[in-house]
Amino acid sequence: MRVNKCFRCDRFPCTDVRHEKYVAPEVTVQPERVSIILISEAAPADGEDYYYAKGKPLFAETTVQAFQDAGAAVKTIRDILKMGVYVTTAVKCGKTGYGITAGTIRECSSLLEREIGLFSNLKAFLLMGDVAISGLNEIGRRQGLGRVIPAGSTYKIRTRVFSYRGARVFPSYLQAGPSYYIEKSKRKMIAEDIAAALSLL
Repeated sequence: MRVNKCFRCDRFPCTDVRHEKYVAPEVTVQPERVSIILISEAAPADGEDYYYAKGKPLFAETTVQAFQDAGAAVKTIRDILKMGVYVTTAVKCGKTGYGITAGTIRECSSLLEREIGLFSNLKAFLLMGDVAISGLNEIGRRQGLGRVIPAGSTYKIRTRVFSYRGARVFPSYLQAGPSYYIEKSKRKMIAEDIAAALSLL
């Protein structure tokens, strides 16, 4: 299954993202082999930094580092995919500023919902940052399930047990982007959360 052929945004109604930077995972997967979905924030400003881009994309490098920190013997984003971990973003367009509005997250969560629906054997979700958490919460509300993750500091709630459609949900911190922007304490927690999710495989 070629993921980016299974859903797309046709309207582009959001005003605080760069529509020309829209990207959905251009990767072929066997849906039944995907056990974990890692969801980060938004598409990168430079398409060459996207997870599945050719060469050495920044998002892939920092994600591989995070998995290595968690004890996984991986060298590429393809190695992570082979483990059964599918990686995507909550918002498919690039940001125009630092933040993303609630309206944009809500709008794009409909795409994320369709994307998640492609996989039927999920054991866990890794929600990397507030945008990913908000995206899954929007899906939960729309499906009549309410918030998947309660309001509160990620630091305080990340060790609690949450679930969505029978799969564990781990609220964590953003792992994509320049590693020097990631605080040492957050890098440690990211590794712990990834390791906890991988233990379910």
